[in-house]
Amino acid sequence: MVLQHLFHAGPSSRADLARSTGLTRVTISDLVAELMAAELVEEAGTATSTRVGKPATLVRMRTDEFAILAVDVADDLEMRGALLNLTGEILERRSAPQHGQRGEETITTLLALCRELLAATALPVIGVGVASPGVIDSHGVVLQAPNRGWFEVPLAARLEAELDLPAHVANDANTSALAEYTLGGAEGQGLLALTVRHGVGAGLVLHGELVRGPGHAAGELGHVTVIDEHAGEDPVRCACGRDGCLETILSAPALRARVAGLAPQDSDAALASVGRRLGVVLAPVVSALDLEEVLLCGPQELLAGPLAEAALDTIRERTMPVSSTGLEIRMAALGPDVALQGAAVLVLSGQLGVT
Repeated sequence: MVLQHLFHAGPSSRADLARSTGLTRVTISDLVAELMAAELVEEAGTATSTRVGKPATLVRMRTDEFAILAVDVADDLEMRGALLNLTGEILERRSAPQHGQRGEETITTLLALCRELLAATALPVIGVGVASPGVIDSHGVVLQAPNRGWFEVPLAARLEAELDLPAHVANDANTSALAEYTLGGAEGQGLLALTVRHGVGAGLVLHGELVRGPGHAAGELGHVTVIDEHAGEDPVRCACGRDGCLETILSAPALRARVAGLAPQDSDAALASVGRRLGVVLAPVVSALDLEEVLLCGPQELLAGPLAEAALDTIRERTMPVSSTGLEIRMAALGPDVALQGAAVLVLSGQLGVT
């Protein structure tokens, strides 16, 4: 509670912390002393005040004195890693090609990238966070990630054993939603972050809480079928083993293939066609959950413009005005680093209780 307040409010007095948390001043003094002994908090001068008496001493969180190791393994072309401070600022970057990698080969690349980043800092690293595709449980076990060839992979435990650091692993759409809510300024009352990368997924934040679902599969919109062979359409086989999933037309590789070699006008029409399919999938989700924001995380040149506009138009055509009049579809504020920063938020939350 103390760290959460200091993270969001900045330097505060012990009296401020007592008022904010509802704890007694004696308890706050004890907690601040513990946090100072752990070197997470330090005194930061005195507060300016016009009141008579001794000015209050401020304490601050030492956000620049620690690092978080974050890795994004969900991209279709490269694995991206970074060292970040506790406010999400990227200090060092590294990347490694992963096109076509699957199974153990991907884990080998991940471990090598982590070790390279750890060697690049003298700061204490409080943990490693990984944004991964697939269905992932609360213990960091990848239950299934067909695009990576991972099934029942205890990825967090493997990283902890190999790197001797606490590890947190979550679906990349969930990490993107957490990043936009914690660092990107999203409201988080009714937020859906749609990731369009090697696969397609969605992270949901409702009333400030990440929605996971009883099977850890909330937001798996990429595997909703949208191509109907009974209507004369020609569905493509998805990595999940079914035909005609949204992912087969909306993933970054599928979109790039769809517009390759097309004139600008034809490219816009092709992207708008996919946007309408996306709108059909999202319309019942928007109505059921009363969403306010849909954030698109992926290649801006493919998602912004005709695709996003067609999706929003389709949602409005298929829902009551009360559900969609105020709906906003836009690119994620944190841009291409959203999943990386979300992976850092996993560590920040898991190790320090800050979101």
